[in-house]
Amino acid sequence: MERDDDLTGAETAAPAHGGYKIPALRALSEITASLSTDSDLEDLLERFLSTMVRLAGAIGGAVRVVTPDGAHLRLVGAIGLPQEVIEREQYVPLECGICGQAARTHSIESAETSVCRESTALAYFGEACSRVIAIPLRNKGRVMGVYNLFLSEDKPVAEDIALLFSSISEHLGMALENARLTRENTRITLMNERQMLANEIHDSLAQTLAYMKMRLAFLNDAIQTGDDPLAKKYLSDVDDAMESAYLRLRELLTQFRHRMDPRGLIPALQDVIDNFSGRTGIKVEFANLAPDMNLTPDQEVQVFHIVQEALANVSKHARARHVRIIVAMAADRYLVTMEDDGIGLSGTGQTGIGMHFGMNIMRERAERLGGAVEVVSRAGEGTRLELRFPAAGQRRTKKA
Repeated sequence: MERDDDLTGAETAAPAHGGYKIPALRALSEITASLSTDSDLEDLLERFLSTMVRLAGAIGGAVRVVTPDGAHLRLVGAIGLPQEVIEREQYVPLECGICGQAARTHSIESAETSVCRESTALAYFGEACSRVIAIPLRNKGRVMGVYNLFLSEDKPVAEDIALLFSSISEHLGMALENARLTRENTRITLMNERQMLANEIHDSLAQTLAYMKMRLAFLNDAIQTGDDPLAKKYLSDVDDAMESAYLRLRELLTQFRHRMDPRGLIPALQDVIDNFSGRTGIKVEFANLAPDMNLTPDQEVQVFHIVQEALANVSKHARARHVRIIVAMAADRYLVTMEDDGIGLSGTGQTGIGMHFGMNIMRERAERLGGAVEVVSRAGEGTRLELRFPAAGQRRTKKA
């Protein structure tokens, strides 16, 4: 394969191609602006293909991206190519011809189109097109895609145009890498949400159903032996468990429909507090004494759901009129405190599985934060819940 080490050529001095400078600067300015606003990356790649074809004086062009398997290039846009070429070139091996050479060297490569004709047997290469240029889209040592430009004349590319193409390839390579990372992060977020939902179901509904199954077996034994008082007791246990499971399912649906505010934890807490007060009539005082909180998204979600669960317990059991929530930082630990003026846990008479599972869920979430939840309550004196967990860089690592 022939390679032109000097794509620009000494003969293409400034007077001969100075007219390219303004369009080149305009194109570079446009691509920089588009990278921060365009959501359809493939549309962006195709749009700049026409710019590159025009600036190079090419008769056609194509843009390809590396497939997820890293072994092929997929055609995402083409200009000025015959339909038979487009159909034949939908997928090509990454190592194929001039594209493969550009991917290996991470630099702009140029060759006579005979190299393309040998691999495709298409008459277009050699008859209408004399030279092909491959411009790799690269980012941090990885090739993310390739631009191809097809020229009718066997001539070098002007120096400023070659520099522009190199800059464009770096910008668009970075955009492709960012798009890949965004897809990966979306997958991770989706998997985490599904795992969280699975954990919630296991921690509440699954255990409740297991309890009901055990009680139903005892109920059957009591019926078989004719022990009516015991049968009534087990029937009452099953009824209570069914009611608890139903209420917990409704709570889970509410929690997972109520998404975290994208602005972060504090706005999300304010929203859930406002909704709670509007729904229950209970006044909530909220104070944030740690304005410079530095939490990961996962930590924010755990704190958010602990407060949400605690408020649900207040509405169901506390008979409170006022709740105070304080977010603070003491030494190297964050502190979230929630106090109500209700009747206290021992005064509610509620010791069933619903409250039990709710407390367990909060404690397990606190453990994921590397912290703990402590609840202090006296009959007639309200309840105080305190969540403590390490600040950034201080979180304890669990032992295997």
